[in-house]
Amino acid sequence: MRKPFLFLVMLFTFFTVKSQNQNDTIRYSNEKKNEVKLNLLFTSLGLFETTYERSLNKKSSIGITGLYVFSKKNDEDTNFLISPFYRRYFGERYASGFFIEGFGTFGSTDGKQLTDINGNITLNEGSDVLDLSLGLSIGGKWITKSGIVFEVLVGMGANLFNSDKTDHDVINRRAISIGYRF
Repeated sequence: MRKPFLFLVMLFTFFTVKSQNQNDTIRYSNEKKNEVKLNLLFTSLGLFETTYERSLNKKSSIGITGLYVFSKKNDEDTNFLISPFYRRYFGERYASGFFIEGFGTFGSTDGKQLTDINGNITLNEGSDVLDLSLGLSIGGKWITKSGIVFEVLVGMGANLFNSDKTDHDVINRRAISIGYRF
């Protein structure tokens, strides 16, 4: 009597564990993986920043952000930025919650220099400067059941090559974004 009972318990346990793994796989395979977002903070300041993000799995994603300045009124230093990124999520839901982001940026800023090597105040108008930078960001993402995405992030990076040709040696990332997951 004990052997058939033990066999049935082991068989039931095996199928239960297997079905839980399949349910997790099915649950995450049905998740939508693409997002487009618009940075509302920058739009209000005369800049256009949009982001495309692709979820790789429950905890990570890759994406690219593009920024273009169409009004020099609030940001007369930046011309454009293109920033690919990788994110690691720490939330319970699929690709959402608190995240840490590593990013790289290719961008154009003005060539103004307001100080010389000795720290004296001068004004040197150079041509626009292209540069690469690397940095880190932190933020949070919330997603509604209908696919609307809300995101907040802050980050900072350092220019790598041409910071001596301009006063801008730091890249700041800020966003209050809204978008859609599809």
